Amino acid sequence: MPITYNNLYLDIRQELRRAGIEGATLEARELVCYGSGKTRQELIRDGQLYVAPEMEKAIRQLVERHLNGEPVAYLIGEWEFYGMPLDISEAVLIPRVDTEVLASQAIGYVKALGPCRVLDLCAGSGCVGLAVAANAPQCRVLLGEISEAAVRICRQNIRRNQLSGQVSVMVMDAMEKPPAAIGEFDCIVCNPPYIPRAEIEKLDISVKNFEPYRALCGGEDGYDFYSYISQHWRKALRPGGRLYYEVGIGQADTVLRIMRANGFGDINVVQDTRGIPRVVYGTCLETI
Repeated sequence: MPITYNNLYLDIRQELRRAGIEGATLEARELVCYGSGKTRQELIRDGQLYVAPEMEKAIRQLVERHLNGEPVAYLIGEWEFYGMPLDISEAVLIPRVDTEVLASQAIGYVKALGPCRVLDLCAGSGCVGLAVAANAPQCRVLLGEISEAAVRICRQNIRRNQLSGQVSVMVMDAMEKPPAAIGEFDCIVCNPPYIPRAEIEKLDISVKNFEPYRALCGGEDGYDFYSYISQHWRKALRPGGRLYYEVGIGQADTVLRIMRANGFGDINVVQDTRGIPRVVYGTCLETI
């Protein structure tokens, strides 16, 4: 029986809700838009038109793949972060609302500095560094990422958001000392891998089976990157510059102690919208 775009969207939204998917409204819309080749505005405009049977079948196949665990962002190849459209592939983590807290904190600091240099370490899709650049146009941002495939996604997102004059990217290993050639930065932002190794198998299937393991695992206890970066990447910060971390649930106090032990002061913890400590940041002191 023929179905309109609007009713197809409502059917899919209800199906996703029954499956317990919190973002059912957003995900249903994105799947129908992608499967039909329509923008959000076109979907609203054409809501009372009938969907071709072949197109409905293709959209419902996407829904089935999603219900089997495949994230919508990987199915459609893009996602939104801080109001910015981003290309996404299975080479990078899917940007999350929680990480917008990290971006927001860094943006507030960087805007107050005026002209400055920012490093987004463990950049993934480049979402945090690009958000900083877009909202603080006087800064210059370097995206550092170890994965060649992720670097390609960063380049696509720099072009997509028309930030080529402000943002660059290079292959960089956060677990190696910073290359001298990159110089000093006024701010480093980092959303490192922080899931303890033993916890990976307990993650939702949409995460453990699809998102890149290397971007998830933070070592045996989840603190490998925090410890190494706080000790060795401090030299890439000018005295008085700030290091901003995203942290996992229950990790804020330990990360605070790691930073303090490695010469950071004025350390603060910021909660996300659910009241969970999500960002830890501190100032690089001149002496340790």
